[in-house]
Amino acid sequence: MTVFTPLIEAVGWAGALLILAAYILLSTGKLDGRSRAYQWMNVAGAAGFVVNSGWNGALPSAVLNIVWMGIGFLTLWQIRKSTRPTG
Repeated sequence: MTVFTPLIEAVGWAGALLILAAYILLSTGKLDGRSRAYQWMNVAGAAGFVVNSGWNGALPSAVLNIVWMGIGFLTLWQIRKSTRPTG
């Protein structure tokens, strides 16, 4: 155990809570799946998982969450493109 272990664990738990909160808010209709808030919560949560799982050597989880982040960033980019004024 290093001095960074508690911080890495905290980052992982924060990521888990963000993704869980995003899912709860989506499921209860408080957020839309294409909303910026929902997508940012997923991106930030996945980043926490990437840090934690990468640190702990859980590469399948790290890769899954990198892809999860990519999907979130792609969706945010599509949202930005669709809301940008034309002309």
